[in-house]
Amino acid sequence: MRITTVGLDADDTLWHNETIFRLTQDRFQALMADVAAPQVLDERLAAVERRNLSLYGYGVKGFTLSLIETAMELTGGEPPGRIIADILAAGREMLGHPVEPLPGVDRALAELSEAYRLVLITKGDLLHQEQKLAASGLGDLFAAVEIVSEKDAATYDRIFARHGTGAAQAAMCGNSLRSDILPALQAGAFAAHVPYPLTWAHEMAEAPEGHARFAELASIAELPGWVRGLG
Repeated sequence: MRITTVGLDADDTLWHNETIFRLTQDRFQALMADVAAPQVLDERLAAVERRNLSLYGYGVKGFTLSLIETAMELTGGEPPGRIIADILAAGREMLGHPVEPLPGVDRALAELSEAYRLVLITKGDLLHQEQKLAASGLGDLFAAVEIVSEKDAATYDRIFARHGTGAAQAAMCGNSLRSDILPALQAGAFAAHVPYPLTWAHEMAEAPEGHARFAELASIAELPGWVRGLG
């Protein structure tokens, strides 16, 4: 089977992302220290985020709104103005955070782009994801960019048909088993999981051990060799 197209996730696959969210969550815990214990804050925030995904989607802006909503719930609808101001400031800082490509990304993508069509497939806020891609310096390596509201089998089937020769001749690489791996396999593509040290609870899933089209890679530096081996 000849591979023609390689899809790549963005956040926590090409550059740091979850680390920034965790730092902001730690800041939120400090702001709300007099209101609730850290574990209570984390559990309530996770519930609010799950509830809001269908409304706000993924990304910093939805996360910021969920922080504000969590603060309101835990203070009876009357959080101090300074807490709201600090949450909004934290959200702005996240949006302006420097983009830091992960080790080996530049070389791996440059090598892959010489033989395959690269497609960036990412969730999140359209404007912010476009800004991060531009800041990363990696944009010219991609033949196409797809910023989607959700990643499921239909999404991968559509994208690999639009920008390649179908899912059967495509490989997807990402850090999220739930979003990057399982639905890509369901669509008929190959999928390589490159773990990131931190994983958002919403993205947790069991690895498809034993699946003929699945691989676990230690780093993205192994991706070009793995893709070549598929042919």
